[in-house]
Amino acid sequence: MADANGEPLPAPRYPAKIAGADDALARIAALPRPLVFTNGVFDILHRGHVTYLEQARGLGAALVVAVNGDASVRRLGKGDGRPLNALADRMAVLAALAAVDLVVPFDGDTPRDLIVAARPDVLVKGGDYTAQSTAGAAETIARGGRFVAIPLLHDRSTSALVERIRSRG
Repeated sequence: MADANGEPLPAPRYPAKIAGADDALARIAALPRPLVFTNGVFDILHRGHVTYLEQARGLGAALVVAVNGDASVRRLGKGDGRPLNALADRMAVLAALAAVDLVVPFDGDTPRDLIVAARPDVLVKGGDYTAQSTAGAAETIARGGRFVAIPLLHDRSTSALVERIRSRG
């Protein structure tokens, strides 16, 4: 790729922050500790997401974000046509954020198995979650880690944003 003057453009750095399912655990193990782990759909990235991820990253030395695969999103019942953005696109956007050290996919209904295998020091979810309602929190706490619920700020929701867009036709 070149700019308008024919000068080569630098290659994007974010692909190096995307792990495949086959190398995710090895890549997670290589990250510095304390390790922070969170997960979600992240279909349309908004201010609430970015604030949340910045705050999560501040709780440790590295932040891993696990992203629901497309079939997993459909099973969650997020609404017709969701996800709007395919997994690869959602992962690329997250990986481009400075706060995120590694992005990994998961296909299950929850990332419990990935969380248990990753052994994070801090498991983070939004303020609408509790340790009791969060997959992997009991296991994280049982081995000496902690669960943190970050308060939701900016009153943002992808589902509400999608509904607003659709209602305006």
